Amino acid sequence: MRTTFMAKANEVERKWYVIDAEGKTLGRLSTEVASILRGKHKPTFTPNIDTGDHVILINVEKIHLTGKKLTDKIYYRHTMHPGGLKTRTALEMRTNYPERMLELAIKGMLPKNSLGRQIYKKLHVYAGAEHPHAAQQPEVYELRG
Repeated sequence: MRTTFMAKANEVERKWYVIDAEGKTLGRLSTEVASILRGKHKPTFTPNIDTGDHVILINVEKIHLTGKKLTDKIYYRHTMHPGGLKTRTALEMRTNYPERMLELAIKGMLPKNSLGRQIYKKLHVYAGAEHPHAAQQPEVYELRG
């Protein structure tokens, strides 16, 4: 009789990957990064355990959006006061807060529970080409497609 493999949290091996976001499309990059963070690329993937790897995203300020999304896509947030709805276009977000734009896209693709919050902590996003994680010896990850 065969049993299904179930990963244990203390037995998971984690790697560090560096991904250069320059010229990549926002959605396509986000889906692949979310998959790596979740651990779906590993044969030891277990849905209720964090089996994913750490991801370092660099050059996020040079991310690409297709169509008219730079002017038409709107990011909303609320101050929790009456009439406190704030809006920003994707162009304003990419200019002023490029890291937040990618973080929001990836966070939306993760589970909405304590496991998702734990997975999200393994994402490290930087606008420029430099990152402070050289000590972790990250590998360069080649995206599909």
